[in-house]
Amino acid sequence: MGHAERQHSFLSASGAYRWTHCTPSAGLEAELPDTTSESAKEGTLAHELAEARVRNYFLIGDFNKRKLNVAIKKMKENELWQDEMMEHTDTYLDYIRAAALKFEHTPVGAVEKRVYFGKYTCADPEDAEEGYGTADCVLIGGGVIHIIDLKYGKSPNGRVEAENNLQLILYALGTYEAYKILYPIHTVRMSIVQPRLTDGVSMWEIPLPQLLEAGEWIKERAELARSGAGEFAPSDKACQFCRAKATCQARAQRNISLAFSGDAGKLPPLITNAQMAEYLRQGADLVKWYEDLKDAALKECLAGNEVPGWKAVEGRGSRNWTDMDQAFEVLKASGIDEALLWERKPLTLAQVEKTVGKKLFSETVGGFVEKLPGKPALAEESDKRPAVTNRVTAAEAFQEGKDDE
Repeated sequence: MGHAERQHSFLSASGAYRWTHCTPSAGLEAELPDTTSESAKEGTLAHELAEARVRNYFLIGDFNKRKLNVAIKKMKENELWQDEMMEHTDTYLDYIRAAALKFEHTPVGAVEKRVYFGKYTCADPEDAEEGYGTADCVLIGGGVIHIIDLKYGKSPNGRVEAENNLQLILYALGTYEAYKILYPIHTVRMSIVQPRLTDGVSMWEIPLPQLLEAGEWIKERAELARSGAGEFAPSDKACQFCRAKATCQARAQRNISLAFSGDAGKLPPLITNAQMAEYLRQGADLVKWYEDLKDAALKECLAGNEVPGWKAVEGRGSRNWTDMDQAFEVLKASGIDEALLWERKPLTLAQVEKTVGKKLFSETVGGFVEKLPGKPALAEESDKRPAVTNRVTAAEAFQEGKDDE
């Protein structure tokens, strides 16, 4: 079955953070149609490529080089194909190879493995197969289960950590239930590979009892989600991929309350740094909610439904040639120098690297590249990147004083 055609269970692994933290959202989402995007389709294609290449690595007898080449040739016909997908799936495959080599003996490998975790998400044990997901890669051996998941997103704000990742925990639980009779398991590793990010690999290792303890907590939250019980708990993370995020009443009330409540006249004229930190935390979802609300209203207007006081209008258009070559010929015939009609400029560094490939780029002109510091950006304290500051240290001030002498 192709990646795009796969169905997800009611309490899906990918949505586990949402339905465990905002339990009524599961039923709310079930009433709404699923949607997709160009980025999601691009990620699906990249996953299909990764699957084919990993199958060739683990199951070369069944999926040899010829079958791999045929599969890749077909994928290249997709309008979303990008040659850089080969490089990014190289990074993913290299990580799997390295992970496999860490086992004392060659591990058992499973690719795009459907795992069943319904024991932890379904009410009736006989319906356990209704709770399932697809793990990108599973390695088993020496008492260890290693779940490896590919994420193709490229936004730094979309970096996903393996630690306490509920999607991987459910995959690990499903894998353990499937293989516990065949293999004694004592340790579980979970990895996420995001090859389009500079620091896109994270790994978390826990003992089996800790995994099973997490499974019991998930079981309690799943019971609430199935029955529609519990409280709505909108948050930046919980609402990010929720299908109801634009029209959810709880999210709307939370953001309206945050934006318009309070009496500034009773407070000091300037907020403190502590207040600033709290407002940043509380308001993380506010701008996103408003944009989601505008998107939802636009769709309603375009569908012919009334949104009182609002309407859909045609935005600013653009111009394009109907026949550029013919237009340029007319201009040249009018006495315009052809050199004036064309602009010659070098590709950017990133464009050159993409054109020639990372390996050749590094080997030939890597020495001509310098890494410039990025523009300072605000991030939560949990972010892995080191903090930066403009404050001059005593050592730096002393050094500057010596240089001035």
